[in-house]
Amino acid sequence: MSAPLITIERARDLVVAHTHPLGHERVGIQEALNRVLAEDVRAVGDVPPFACSAMDGFAIKDGPPGRTLQVIGESRAGTPSDQTLHDGEAIRISTGAAVPEGATAVIRQEDTDTDTDGRTVTVNEAVVAGENVRNAGEDMQAGTKVLPAGVVLHAAELGAAVAAGLGELSVSRRPTVQVLSTGDELRAPGEPLGPGEIHNSNAPMLVALCSGCGATPLPPQRLRDDRAATERALGQALEQADATILSGGVSVGPHDHVKPALAALGVTEVFWGVSLQPGKPTWFGTAGDKLVFGLPGNPVSAFVTFSLFARPALFALQSATEPHLLDSEAVLASAVRRNPSREMAIRVRLERLDGRTVALPNGPQASHIVTSLLGADALALIPAGDGDAPAGTRVRLQPLAR
Repeated sequence: MSAPLITIERARDLVVAHTHPLGHERVGIQEALNRVLAEDVRAVGDVPPFACSAMDGFAIKDGPPGRTLQVIGESRAGTPSDQTLHDGEAIRISTGAAVPEGATAVIRQEDTDTDTDGRTVTVNEAVVAGENVRNAGEDMQAGTKVLPAGVVLHAAELGAAVAAGLGELSVSRRPTVQVLSTGDELRAPGEPLGPGEIHNSNAPMLVALCSGCGATPLPPQRLRDDRAATERALGQALEQADATILSGGVSVGPHDHVKPALAALGVTEVFWGVSLQPGKPTWFGTAGDKLVFGLPGNPVSAFVTFSLFARPALFALQSATEPHLLDSEAVLASAVRRNPSREMAIRVRLERLDGRTVALPNGPQASHIVTSLLGADALALIPAGDGDAPAGTRVRLQPLAR
């Protein structure tokens, strides 16, 4: 390569600097799962909207045990009592039901005895004011911020949004992604293989990784090692997708047609070549606001470079912060042979040992060993250097896309 290799950090910074959020849209709660919230959610009213019971029992006035009270009615969830409670009286109440006017507490049903006809109840425990009562606004108060913009909407967030009074939400638009795999040797999953052929594992893998980042993948395509076909497919991808992700074809061989095809289509190269093992020939460019990633063809290299470069871009397109690991650093459990000139991204499992996060290399680390990804928790970045990085060396961690 004519241009010097750039660092992983510099490449990530360039990707994010060239990534512009896609805007937002309103969707119903049912369509909001795993979307990125574009505007703060504030409570429409108090939650709960009224003082309600935390137990099945009786609404009463606070006081000592031993009292026998007249049961004058019932307050049920959705059907509140319209009676006012006075001294010497009780109102049967169910969990979630509104506390009647005049009541100061709720006693659990199991702490009482009722007569056979249910007209009186005896209080067997002392009751203090506010006992077993959920006050209005105890969970949320009207106008308060419940969810911040930028959060990914999982089950808990959707439940909170509905409780806050919302039926639809403003969310970031999902980026559309076209995955393209290059190579005459590629065959569809499960298809019988001829001499020199391999199954196209990159396509379903990259489609799944895009979906895991909240993107909408278009049906993946395989590109033959043909310049005209490559240029046609890339032109269509640039029209239809916010981001295009290619695997293979970005090196300098006689059958690598991706770079000249991109140049012919007016895609501007931002960088080509990262000081990284695996993933050195990674390419990144733009066409207006459209992003193009040229990832290596080896499956592990494609997975690693997607995690390091495409993943942050897909989150940035949605105005979301890239999810991080709980620990940003770990210590190596065993020695790792360093690359003299490039930083290494090794697949590791993480364990806690003696209060430290320990990174265990997850099997052989060659770029064609797909099984090194199985069970891996993160990427450990090993600085370039001679000899081994010994056990106990502190290393930086980066998330491994899912």
